[in-house]
Amino acid sequence: MMTVLADIARLAKLCIGGPGGRLGLVYFIAIVALGLIGVRVGIQLITWNADFYNALQKLDVPAALHQIGVYFGLTAITAALHLASTYLRRQLQIRWRHALTEAALERWLAGKAYWHLRDRTENGLDNPDQRIAEDCRIFVDKLTDEALELITKIVGLISYVAILWSLSTFPLAFALAGLSVEVPRYMVWAAPVYVAIATLITHGLGAPLKRLDGEQQRREADFRFALTRLRENVEPVALASGEAAERGLLAQRFAALAGNWHQLARRELILGLFSRPYFQTVLTMPMFLALPAYLAGRVTFGGLMQIRSAFQNVVTTLSWFIFSYKDLAQLAATASRLGHFLDAAEAAAALAPQPAVAASPDDRLRLRQIALSTPAGRALAPLPALDFSPGEACWLRAPSGHGKSTLVKALAGLWRHGAGRIERPAGSIAFLPQQAYLPLGSLAAALAYPARAADFSDEDYRAALAAVGLPGLWTRDEAVWLQARHGLSGGERQRLALARLHLHKPGWAVLDEATSALDSEAERQVLAALRAALPMTGFIVIAHRAPEGIGPDRIIDLVAAEAAGVPDDVSASLERVG
Repeated sequence: MMTVLADIARLAKLCIGGPGGRLGLVYFIAIVALGLIGVRVGIQLITWNADFYNALQKLDVPAALHQIGVYFGLTAITAALHLASTYLRRQLQIRWRHALTEAALERWLAGKAYWHLRDRTENGLDNPDQRIAEDCRIFVDKLTDEALELITKIVGLISYVAILWSLSTFPLAFALAGLSVEVPRYMVWAAPVYVAIATLITHGLGAPLKRLDGEQQRREADFRFALTRLRENVEPVALASGEAAERGLLAQRFAALAGNWHQLARRELILGLFSRPYFQTVLTMPMFLALPAYLAGRVTFGGLMQIRSAFQNVVTTLSWFIFSYKDLAQLAATASRLGHFLDAAEAAAALAPQPAVAASPDDRLRLRQIALSTPAGRALAPLPALDFSPGEACWLRAPSGHGKSTLVKALAGLWRHGAGRIERPAGSIAFLPQQAYLPLGSLAAALAYPARAADFSDEDYRAALAAVGLPGLWTRDEAVWLQARHGLSGGERQRLALARLHLHKPGWAVLDEATSALDSEAERQVLAALRAALPMTGFIVIAHRAPEGIGPDRIIDLVAAEAAGVPDDVSASLERVG
């Protein structure tokens, strides 16, 4: 319980401290003020019960008509308060959701935590997208609803108990085992005892809801992720006629979702077997409890209805925990999930890369005593000492499974499973993987990525596309681009990624099978144009075949260098192309 409360407090602090959060706090205070006014109106309605029913008992028609008018006036005020409160609550929720989402995104993206958290089996974290998009919304909605209601209930409870105390002047007298028992103001004591017993029963029946609700959110996200993955890989699935296999996977995910859903429904039914009758009887129970006093002539009919109304308000206020149990369970589950997510993201961002990455003192790129391993701990072949000069082009070759792509991740500072030291130059380094990434948005946004589309002119974009052999692709029409991008081949996507180098002109470029989808002639043309446009850029090309067109100054065979036992203080340079 204390852990959940700590998570809720931590997340609430992020909501208030984020962008727009303090204005949201003003909204929160305004909603509380409206709620307190609503409590005052509720007190007036309690008084109205006595006045109206006493008028009916006396057959006083003018007084009864007047009280009907009073009732509609109080109802109008209540409706206005509800509408104003609902509108302000919606404004509060979107502001705090914005603040919490910003905090979650900041931690997810900081230190490339999103990269390190991608493997849920390694980090125990699943569906970060669902936690950011859905859990932030659920948490803010439940927090604002329950917190605001709790504050109003506490203030209202004090007022309602005071009224019930003043009205319950009669005792309850009865005989028990030959003894005469008298309970003064028994209506006041009956309310908390009645609710306390009901609360204990509710908690006992509903305790599993927190776990089941958290599990349901996870399984819903797993099913949605499987659908998204299928949508993003429609071409390979269609070519492989994998519909049956995908259907089986989706059916498996949905079966897991449905299985937990049935457990959740059964638990809600068990809880409802008590809570629903309680909810219905809580409105009539005060009438039965006060009836002896009315029959004994201690209170008038109007007084009976006033006591009934006061008791109802006390009991329903004390029953907040019972009526809100399911929402509180969902709030607790969501807070735990978000707390776990933030902890994992902060921990991932705090870890230093291994091998260690440091600044190069002379603008050269160096690798020393590099030994990499897989996340599971399997050691890869150690690498020789490597030293790259600015402006040169090097081809690193090695068979599959030798850790070439892992080396690229280490150069980027992403790898945390190894040892050694990497000295990186101060200039920008562009990394181009085999699978070209095209972000959402316009063609200009895809070409400028990760910079802004406005950083380059239309002429820059046309020139870059022409340099990679795609001069007719340029368009400012997003609809045209959206249609065109779905038909792009793997080679065309790689050309677009290479076009970014023409725009950004990095000091270094690391190409990891970045031209594997191009034929030899296309590769030669594209890389030759790139080399001519960026003569001062250092290129490190990792490929199975010799890169055409870029004219590598050095060919580094990692396997041969390793077998030759090249010492760490000697640069691995097995062949030089003159």
